[in-house]
Amino acid sequence: MRALVALVLAIHLAWILWVIVGAIFTRGRPWLTAFHLASLGWGVIVDSGPWPCPLTMLEQWLEAKAGMAVFHGSFMVHYLDAIVYPNVPAPTIMWGATGVCCANLLIYAYRLGRWMQGRRAGAENGWK
Repeated sequence: MRALVALVLAIHLAWILWVIVGAIFTRGRPWLTAFHLASLGWGVIVDSGPWPCPLTMLEQWLEAKAGMAVFHGSFMVHYLDAIVYPNVPAPTIMWGATGVCCANLLIYAYRLGRWMQGRRAGAENGWK
């Protein structure tokens, strides 16, 4: 059970990293761009809404089943917990998450502007 807790925490960390830096990997991949934009939307909803994250609920359930104190455990679980759930005031985390989402959206806005500029230049040169 402890291994499952560590696995879910690792997946949670990977998801958080994906939301933070996913835009770097989406260029020229429309389906991955759509998935990342949906991930950003999900992050905003979970961070700003009253709903708990399903991964957090799963972690806590597995920890309880394993007889662990919630958010404590083995070496790996302990350090993954510290990364996924830093001891930072909630408003700071909210502003940081908002900043990350805005930075990602700026990347997409820049790409969209470049794409539209390229299409306009192509149309002016007689390309379709």
